[in-house]
Amino acid sequence: MVAFSQEEATFFIKFNNEKASTVFKTIERIYDVRFSYQDSMMNAKLLSLEKKRRSLTQVLEDIENSSAFKFEKINERYIIIKEEQSVYSGVQILEDVLITSYLTKGIQKNKDATFTINPKKLEILPGLIEADILESIQLLPGVVSPNETATGFAVRGGSLDQNRIIWDGINMYHKGHLFGMLSAFNPNSTSEVVFHNKGTHSKFGERASSVIDISSVNSVTDTFTAGMGINGINADAYIESPLIKDKLSIQVALRRSYTELFQSPSFAKIANKVFQTTKINNIENTNNKFYFLDYNIKLNFKLNENNSFYASTIYIDNFLDYLTVDQDLNNSYNDILAINNDGYSFGWNKRWNQSLKLESQLFISRYSLAYNFISSRNLQNTSDFEKRNEIYDSGFSTEFKLDLNKKTNLTFGYQYVLKDVSYLFKETADLTIILDQDKTIVRSHSIYSQYVFKNSKLFDASIGLRASYYDELDAVRVEPRILLFKNIFKNLKIQLSGEIKNQIISEIDETVLSDLSIENKLWRLSDGESFPIINSTQVSLGFIYNIQGWSLDIDGYYKKIKGKNALSLGFLNPDDNQFHKGEQSIFGIDFYVKKDFKFIQTWISYSFNDVMSIYEGLNNNESFTSSINVRHSFTGSVAYKAKRIQVALAWNWRTGKPYTESYISPDNQFYFLGINTERLPNYHRLDFSSTYSFDFSKKSKLKGKLGFSIRNIYNQKNLISREYTGNNNLETTVEIIDKYSLEITPNFLFRITY
Repeated sequence: MVAFSQEEATFFIKFNNEKASTVFKTIERIYDVRFSYQDSMMNAKLLSLEKKRRSLTQVLEDIENSSAFKFEKINERYIIIKEEQSVYSGVQILEDVLITSYLTKGIQKNKDATFTINPKKLEILPGLIEADILESIQLLPGVVSPNETATGFAVRGGSLDQNRIIWDGINMYHKGHLFGMLSAFNPNSTSEVVFHNKGTHSKFGERASSVIDISSVNSVTDTFTAGMGINGINADAYIESPLIKDKLSIQVALRRSYTELFQSPSFAKIANKVFQTTKINNIENTNNKFYFLDYNIKLNFKLNENNSFYASTIYIDNFLDYLTVDQDLNNSYNDILAINNDGYSFGWNKRWNQSLKLESQLFISRYSLAYNFISSRNLQNTSDFEKRNEIYDSGFSTEFKLDLNKKTNLTFGYQYVLKDVSYLFKETADLTIILDQDKTIVRSHSIYSQYVFKNSKLFDASIGLRASYYDELDAVRVEPRILLFKNIFKNLKIQLSGEIKNQIISEIDETVLSDLSIENKLWRLSDGESFPIINSTQVSLGFIYNIQGWSLDIDGYYKKIKGKNALSLGFLNPDDNQFHKGEQSIFGIDFYVKKDFKFIQTWISYSFNDVMSIYEGLNNNESFTSSINVRHSFTGSVAYKAKRIQVALAWNWRTGKPYTESYISPDNQFYFLGINTERLPNYHRLDFSSTYSFDFSKKSKLKGKLGFSIRNIYNQKNLISREYTGNNNLETTVEIIDKYSLEITPNFLFRITY
């Protein structure tokens, strides 16, 4: 982004759906600068800016954040305007954006109720020195991670497995490294992230809560760029390069941990948190292996002005091999865990004319979890427990989008998806004994339509309908969606939404026979009976207010989720390990306010969330608080941003998770006082991050970036969960397992780009 001196003059400036050429001429006159651009770039382009005092840098930032225009500074007075091409959406005018720089530059809230994150534009966020996609989303109101991980987050009270994550059209089932502490999606190869938490477009199904739609570069690049970096956990590299000018380009990104070679303080702190309740308590033992890896490759091909194609692949791999040896008893225990998720997608985009375009896509996703726990004595296996969970997910979709006129458009689409999900538990030390297994296949056919109407004088409306038929379940589900937007007063807007969603795949808890007990969730499909289709209904009402650098966003919602399935919480009744059907009711309010000053940005967010569950045969059929419910959550942040230096500080506070209180009787028996009747102590921590950008020389295109962060600055010891083990039968001793949050955790970054 073009930047000027720190003594920039500021003026009140406003544009209301005006021609881009007129906008830039006005900016030239007010700020005494000159733009250079091709006249064809301005054709049919309209821009809007709400009235407020801005510097030139702020004006250009607002335009750049919400349009395809890019700016390159030649000197203090002359600026070149460029245009970023996109085969999908063309130019997005500012009138579709409600709040730019929602938490920071690179995040915006849109009229269609989505949040858009551009990792390459994303400025500093507290506790983060890189644009971690999933952790950035967790800073948004209504999103919270009860267990303090990057991947295990709840959106508006929904379960952790109710969030659908898509990479270039590929459904992703494993989304984290270091057992969820890091996002598995490389921000350096990510072009755009669209986050849906309400009013979801009818093209998106399959999950009951949110959608995170991640895209890599979608157009043919005409310049070569490359970069590499290293932090306290991993190293990475990426390139974007044209192969055939204006026709074919490639993007490649690779990231891998280096913990086998060196274990930094950052890794040590994270490992302490992850492995704190397992036998893995010596991370410096070089006889044991642990690593993670991810890479993605994408080819973009432009046949002509009306036809473009792409092919994309992503691979995520996590591996752990831990061996414990008891020399005195000549016993050994070996945990081997391998988790990977790879996917492939192929797309064709066709523009038939100025009003009609087609998008078709084919995808394949494969997920595999393989866990072995091997016990040996005198070099002879005494136990070999195996756990397997596999998913084959493939599908095809095609969509027509018709622009009826400047105010309305209509979308029609069809999707076919095949899901093949299996799991297996077996013991193979002497004889092969199948402990439990399941294999389910569900084919689904979905048709959908979305009608969008825009009229700034009346209201904007987006009305969708999705209908799905699940072949093996012989079930039909219809999902209406609606989103209404209205300007009430000059600076006050209102959003009203309602939606119905359904979900046929979910995670279930299981008991791991070893004490590794890190990955104890398995994916399985609905069977229509014991595991019904999950149904979610949500209504939401919100207000957005902008004036003189202030932004206010408040949203209230009610959600009902049916078809939930849960174990009987074995510690409450060891004789009952069956699944029980139930439902949840969720009520919440999200609040956000932000104020920008000259070099300082401040914001606070608050969320209230109440999640009540009721299951047949549990808790006397009475409702109880959900185990992941965080009733109150507050975050306050302040950031300083100069030309090359950025600093951010944030304090996070929230109420503790519910837990089931227990006591020991005089005869040493455990008794439990209802389900989730107590709460853990309140959680709080202070995070800091800073970055410094620099050029290696005035003429060189090589640029550098240094970063440093500290999480939990005052080293608060937060109790984040209380669980019970040994509760599967009446003879086993019950133990209380307490898990704590990250200790004070430093991290660093060094990155170079060309």
